[in-house]
Amino acid sequence: MTFPSDRPRRLRRTPSIRRMVRETDVLPRHLIQPLFVEEGKGVRRPIETLPGQMRYSPDTVGEAAAECADLGIPCVLLFGIPKAKDEEGSAAWDERGVVQDAAVAIRAASADIVIAADLCLCEYTSHGHCGVLEHGVVQNDATLELLERVARSYASAGVDIIAPSGMMDGTINGLRVALDEAGWDEIALMAYAVKYASAFYGPFRAAAESTPQEGDRKGYQMDPANVREGIREAALDDEEGADILMVKPAGPYLDVIAAVRAKTQKPVAAYQVSGEYAMLKFAAAQGLIDGRAAMWESVRGIRRAGADLVITYFARELAREFREHRTT
Repeated sequence: MTFPSDRPRRLRRTPSIRRMVRETDVLPRHLIQPLFVEEGKGVRRPIETLPGQMRYSPDTVGEAAAECADLGIPCVLLFGIPKAKDEEGSAAWDERGVVQDAAVAIRAASADIVIAADLCLCEYTSHGHCGVLEHGVVQNDATLELLERVARSYASAGVDIIAPSGMMDGTINGLRVALDEAGWDEIALMAYAVKYASAFYGPFRAAAESTPQEGDRKGYQMDPANVREGIREAALDDEEGADILMVKPAGPYLDVIAAVRAKTQKPVAAYQVSGEYAMLKFAAAQGLIDGRAAMWESVRGIRRAGADLVITYFARELAREFREHRTT
């Protein structure tokens, strides 16, 4: 059928019609809010590199998580910032570590919120790399043993989902076996299955104090030029027993999200990382873009690419707007 009979604009005429035929929703239930937790008490510290975000202490993070639950956000993702660091990152598996204490506090504040915890050693090591370092190279198998210790301590503290982000080969299999043998077979694993050595992590590394002291992470994180490698990584984690597969970053890798979505029946998450968030926030502050519209457009694009879940620093802002306006 040709013009003038075929007029697509008929279905764009009013906001109500546009909402009725909209193909992709962004709802609070699709969102995961990252939360930074540092040791101490009474901490609610603004993060300069991430406008609108805070660093909490275990005694204050419960309130933030409860707010997320009240807004309909189902899950928070915890990142711990310890006071003391060493070569192995031993504070990560301390039974009274910052993430462990935060998980206990959050569960006391909100029975319904899903508690996910990032599992990596970079925030805990004195050198800032994601594992055991020898002669400047992260040792894969030695690191796995430490990650398994951390995972068991997280499970014991009440974490529901463990999200290993270090990109060590065999991580998912190792964690699944370690958790199952310890009786934690109900704990889910959200794999950072496809994690690129990206330029968009800068604001996070400043917030979490996890910048490498020397070198970079290109030896274990993925080359941004590769798609097939990402599909292979996701397939390996799928086979090893991951419950959720994640792509990180999200915005520059929408094609990868779509490719992973096409290859698995498991839920796919995508992480709209700190650099993506900060660019939009700072551009909006300068009046260069409509910040609200850009926020919705960016997250909707990630959902449209195939992500079931979006980890984003915009989560609370999106959920508040949804509550106020009941529209995306």
